[in-house]
Parts: sequence; C-alpha cells; structure tokens
Amino acid sequence: MKIVIVTGSSRGLGASTAVECARSGLGVVVTYNKNAGKADEVVKTIVEGGGKAVALKLDVGDVGSFPAFRDALAEKLEILWGRSDFDYLVNNAGYGLYSPIATVTQEQFDGLFNVHLKGPFFLTQILLPLMADGGQIVNITSATSRVATAGVAPYAAFKGGLEVLTRYLAKEFGERRIRANSIAPGAIRTELGGGLNDEFEAMLAGQTALGRVGEPEEIGGVVASLLSGPNRWINAQNIEVAGGYII
Repeated sequence: MKIVIVTGSSRGLGASTAVECARSGLGVVVTYNKNAGKADEVVKTIVEGGGKAVALKLDVGDVGSFPAFRDALAEKLEILWGRSDFDYLVNNAGYGLYSPIATVTQEQFDGLFNVHLKGPFFLTQILLPLMADGGQIVNITSATSRVATAGVAPYAAFKGGLEVLTRYLAKEFGERRIRANSIAPGAIRTELGGGLNDEFEAMLAGQTALGRVGEPEEIGGVVASLLSGPNRWINAQNIEVAGGYII
C-alpha cells in the first residue's frame, strides 16, 4: 500500500484530500496542530470506509518540532504498515489572513511565512530520507498568486514562493524519480480566513466562469488523481483548480 502524508488534514481541504486519497487506495497520515478531535474524526471516516490511517500532531509553523514529528512518523509507519518509508507528501497546512499591506504587522507576516513557505521547505527536507524513490510531493498553493486580491498580499506572496519552490523540488529530486507539482485552488467553501458569507460567496461566484465557488472534495479529488499512476508524467507543474476564476 502506498502511503501519503497530508499536513493540516483535520478539516477543510486537507480533510477532503485525506479522505479522497484513502478512497483511491492510499494509506493516510493525517496531521493536525490543535484539533486532535477533528483529526480523529477524519481517521474514523477513512477506517469506516475500509481504509487505513493515523493522526499525528504537527505544527508546520514550528521547524523545531520537525525532528520529533519525523521520529513519531517513522514509528507509526512501522507499526501500521510495516514500512520504514512513505510515498507521498502533501504540503497543505495553512491559514488565511485579511489585512491590507499598510496594516500588516511583522508578527502576522512572520506567522504566514513560517506556515506557508518556511515550514513546507524544511518539512520536506527533514522527511526526504523517509520518502521512497519514485514518490511525489504536492504543494497546495493558491489562485491568489495569479490574481491580485487586495488584503492577502503576504499569503499570496508566500504561496507564489511555494509554487516556485515546487519546480526546484522537481529539479533537484528528479534523480530519485520524485515528482513535485502544486495545486492552486480558487475560491473554495472552507473555514480558511473565516469562511464565506453570502455576499462574499456571490461576488466570488460571479468572477468564476462556472458561476459558483468550489467544494473541498473537488480539490481533494484532484490531489488524489495526481498521485495515481496514469499521471506519472506530470511534473514541475502548477495546476489551477478554480472553475475558471477571473479568466
């Protein structure tokens, strides 16, 4: 059984991605920062569907915690799957913040940077020795790196950096046949940034060719598909999954 780690998968896009990956036959490592109960619910959903999963605590914004996570991961891989390695890493964990450039504080800037760019960089680095050859990394970026949206400059800038990093991961890990791609969601119905009220949702739907916002499972399904065998020649790409957002 192939194994995937999905960071920030106790809710939202991460939870949907974890469930969709399990439905496609993958073993899943669910990670959470604060909400262990929600992570356990995701694991329960996967197990009740016939899959295999485990939840581990991980604060992607705290690089100093990564060695302990790596060690806990290695232990669970051996206990649950009888393996010393895993196959896929989905860097999904994140949060939103609405604040115009003129009012962004250094603390807000650093928090977003740590979770959206520094964290994925060093988590990938420390987990690389545990990743099997022929594996894959999927980074969740954002359509805001293509379409400038007032109030989310730091978030979008770091998602743009993650998109660039994806190409470098593909370049440097190619000798091990490890692929790296990124998925850029558009407007999705999640709790990110406080969620969508009716007025905001209507505005976003009006800017999308298909006339609605997306659902979490529509991103999770794409990630699961990207990890499957038929897509093995896709590499170093940023794929926008946004229903035709501002085209």
